Amino acid sequence: MSSIKKVVLAYSGGLDTSAIVPWLKENYNCEVVAFVADVGQGAEELEGVEAKAIASGASECHIVDLKDELVADYIYPTLKTGAIYEGTYLLGTSMARPIIAKAQVEVARKVGADALSHGCTGKGNDQVRFESCFAALAPDLKVIAPWREWDLSSRESLLDYLAERNIPCSASATKIYSRDANAWHISHEGGELEDPWCQPSDQVWTWTNSPEQAPNESLLVQLSIKNGEVIAVNGEKMSPFQVLTTLNEIAAPHGIGRVDIVENRLVGMKSRGCYETPGGTVIMAALQAIDELVLDKTSRKWKDTLANEFSHLVYDGRWFTPLKDSILAAAEAFSTLASGEVVLKLYKGQVTAVQKQSENSLYSEDFATFGEDDVYDQSHAEGFIRLFSLSSRISAMNNK
Repeated sequence: MSSIKKVVLAYSGGLDTSAIVPWLKENYNCEVVAFVADVGQGAEELEGVEAKAIASGASECHIVDLKDELVADYIYPTLKTGAIYEGTYLLGTSMARPIIAKAQVEVARKVGADALSHGCTGKGNDQVRFESCFAALAPDLKVIAPWREWDLSSRESLLDYLAERNIPCSASATKIYSRDANAWHISHEGGELEDPWCQPSDQVWTWTNSPEQAPNESLLVQLSIKNGEVIAVNGEKMSPFQVLTTLNEIAAPHGIGRVDIVENRLVGMKSRGCYETPGGTVIMAALQAIDELVLDKTSRKWKDTLANEFSHLVYDGRWFTPLKDSILAAAEAFSTLASGEVVLKLYKGQVTAVQKQSENSLYSEDFATFGEDDVYDQSHAEGFIRLFSLSSRISAMNNK
């Protein structure tokens, strides 16, 4: 242990990382540098975090603004693939981990650290995500995961540990939920959510209205899309981060983006989580609406495969891999067609694309109409059906 001289800790200011700072100093006899990633979790969570880190025993604290980069270089590319984990989860926590890990490594290089540390538990996905990124970016740096080493086993024991050392902490033993927030979403776990039969109480949700609380009047919002990226909201051009924050403000009052799921964790167990992703849910609906217009049947089928594969890649923390580059390249090819305008109706927790158009649309009213047309000869369908069903016909003949 004495070989470790300086550790960069992914620090949040919460109970776990507040205890990790002194624990690292005591058990590794090393200097601890705190690293805080600003991924859009909000000013309230970042307020006073540097002072907390120093009070806990850190020699310095680096707060790195990653908000714009997160949305432009991690969220938007993921959206181009259409990735949704297990059909429901929009990967809010997962997408933020690689950029946080990369920035932590950059701070470690800057300060000359020889180790990295995090506050992930031995039960969760995040330990795998962080350490897989560390392995890809800085295999020479040792990784210290206190939750896999120390004998502190509960919230109460962590509070006692800090109290014994006179280290201030605003946490209490009565905290109910574990939450993770960034510009894309906020997640909730613990408390009554550990029982899948228990309906989430109003205490769980912090960002969005319930459908019952949402306005009784629907709201229309128009998104402009170019090459698979939302570039404007209601005609106003914006950066990716501005698009997301604007849509969060618009959609949250209407109860958009609530999800309550039991998911398969990477480490093998199932866990229940409640997620709020208001703006992201609107963006995903708009991109799906454009795909409906511009992608043919086989292309949509292949993109569904890419989406499923990429959802597992992101969830499992394999961002810095050749597979990620390969899937994103395929998604980028489809995105060259994905340009247009979509109008979405927000109402009582639901998002519905009610108008959509694209210069690359494959939809033709002349061909699709139920009325009279002069472009489609319906008698041609008979030959198509005979060829399409030929293998079934031959199989039936053989069975006779």
